[in-house]
Amino acid sequence: MAGNPPLIVILGPTAVGKTGLAMMLARRFNGEIIGADSRQIYRYMDIGTAKPTPEQQEQVPHHLIDVVDPDENLGLAQYQRLTMAAIHAVHERGRLPLLVGGTGQYITAVVESWSIPEVSPNLALRDELEGFAREQGSEALHHRLQQVDPTSADAIHHRNIRRVVRALEVYLETGSPISELQRKQPPPFTIQQYGLTMERDRLYQRADHRLDIMMAEGFLDEVRDLLERGYDRKLPSMSGLGYAQLAAHLLDGTPLDEAIESTRTATHDFIRRQFTWFRGHDSGIAWYDSEQVNAQTIFEDLAVWLEQLEWAF
Repeated sequence: MAGNPPLIVILGPTAVGKTGLAMMLARRFNGEIIGADSRQIYRYMDIGTAKPTPEQQEQVPHHLIDVVDPDENLGLAQYQRLTMAAIHAVHERGRLPLLVGGTGQYITAVVESWSIPEVSPNLALRDELEGFAREQGSEALHHRLQQVDPTSADAIHHRNIRRVVRALEVYLETGSPISELQRKQPPPFTIQQYGLTMERDRLYQRADHRLDIMMAEGFLDEVRDLLERGYDRKLPSMSGLGYAQLAAHLLDGTPLDEAIESTRTATHDFIRRQFTWFRGHDSGIAWYDSEQVNAQTIFEDLAVWLEQLEWAF
């Protein structure tokens, strides 16, 4: 690792305060932020994804935000390739890259330098597998994955149908488990990872409060606009927290309070899955309680770390 340029990673579950810390570190250490959020990559999806505001993006350069339209696909291999290019470009400008987000697979693919199979989407096969899940249940589909790729099956919850389908798609297209194709390599960076955490019930309260703010800021109108633009509710982008539930309100007549409560429940479940991922892929994360840690503590730690690398920002 000696001589490799630095990469700072700020990770943690939704609503824990990653953006605030990232902005402070970027300003203090001449940094640029690279997004690791599988929903903030989409254009027109701003409020519901808690995308950095235009003011924040003006204060600190941001990358991997607003990359594709909601009906376009950005696979993991493409995300990794774009992120690696962004990190190298930040280094060339003499600045410090900060990889920031809560999508564990995105972060791990970069930190562990996965070798990701470039398997193009097979829409017919995906429709067949998704149809099987609808008819037989997500656990039955997950059992099919367990039979051919138990490593991936152990890492993917049966309710995460999109990832189960993708793992099966890769196996059926290549004959090899995706867990074998996703080989790990030494990353070309020296990495310092900061993880933000919080007492679980308190974090749920913060997430609920943030949803209230999103609704007040026009989240429902944002979903209505996406539907009016012609983006189908079945698109992967529209399966994001709140988007699917509010689309059901607009298209199916689900009462708004039920849609909001369903979003709260889905968000809490998502937070649990995020914690599970980070626990299973903890390669030296320095964890801090975001409500108790003083930002100055992290500033001092990072300054010492960069000085040891003899990198000045």
